[in-house]
Amino acid sequence: MARQYQLKKGPRKGVSGIDYQAELNEQQYAAVSSAPGPSLVIAGAGSGKTRTLTYRVAYLLDQGVDPKSLLLLTFTNKAAREMMERVRELISLDLSELWSGTFHAIGNRILRRHADEVGLTRSFSIMDRDDQKSLMNTVVAECDIDTKSRRFPKADVLISIFSLVENTGVELEDLLEARYP
Repeated sequence: MARQYQLKKGPRKGVSGIDYQAELNEQQYAAVSSAPGPSLVIAGAGSGKTRTLTYRVAYLLDQGVDPKSLLLLTFTNKAAREMMERVRELISLDLSELWSGTFHAIGNRILRRHADEVGLTRSFSIMDRDDQKSLMNTVVAECDIDTKSRRFPKADVLISIFSLVENTGVELEDLLEARYP
């Protein structure tokens, strides 16, 4: 009598060789293996968000997703570096085209790439808060406003006012009346 053999399928492993179900808890695995597309992970400190996000990237790359179609965002440079290091440890593919960084860095990258389409030159610069304060103080000084003898807002307040006008579309006079009577 001939011997019978049965092939058993194990969990599908991509180029990384990671067994995602074995390495992640149930909630992490659900987030990692969800259908390709935008994904938002919200969880408390120490719950494994970074682990989940980096495994998600590895999982998508294992599924054949092109690295240049992925966007991995975080709030700090330190977290962005850490996430990319972890992804590189998980998967040995060329990740140079993967979009990863802080919200500000990615915004800057997009603006530089499309500068001419939004009326900027590619050599534009983005002012940080100190640059803004310095410029605002220069403008106030050049307008010969005597800030010592009469009450006048500091540079930080002026920056906030002009930012609110720009971001809300409210007229300056209306904004001043409503917020700074």
